[in-house]
Amino acid sequence: MVVLRKKLPGVSERSLVHFLHRAEKAVGLSGEVNVLVTSSRELRALNRRFRGKDSATDVISFPAIPTIEMTFAGDVAISADIAAHNARLLDHSAADELKILMLHGVIHLAGYDHETDDGQMARKEERLRRALGLPNGLIARHGVKPAPSLRKHPRRTR
Repeated sequence: MVVLRKKLPGVSERSLVHFLHRAEKAVGLSGEVNVLVTSSRELRALNRRFRGKDSATDVISFPAIPTIEMTFAGDVAISADIAAHNARLLDHSAADELKILMLHGVIHLAGYDHETDDGQMARKEERLRRALGLPNGLIARHGVKPAPSLRKHPRRTR
């Protein structure tokens, strides 16, 4: 489910739901994902409450608590304000920027974490971004380079 609490020009819930299903399938994520597109003010409040960081951010993922029957994968919250700003700076559409952020959040829900791995999530995001026809990925443009690795890493679970 996608909820556009803050609308952006050229963006529809329907097109985002369609992309969300494609992203879930590409990542190999099972279970329902909810996406909230809202204001930076609300993302700041969520970031402060759940991560202890008193600042707005572009995307936050909330993995589901593991249960015997996993029918829910988690929630993703996205700042429409930051998405619109980044889209202008990077010269692509707000819809593409929201999709980049959704993909990033869905990859997190699948157990990946670019803050603690050695580039595994960055490599996955880059590969999926290309497969899904999206512009430059979130991790890549923040200067996090995928580190070469010869060993396999288990997927993190939360």
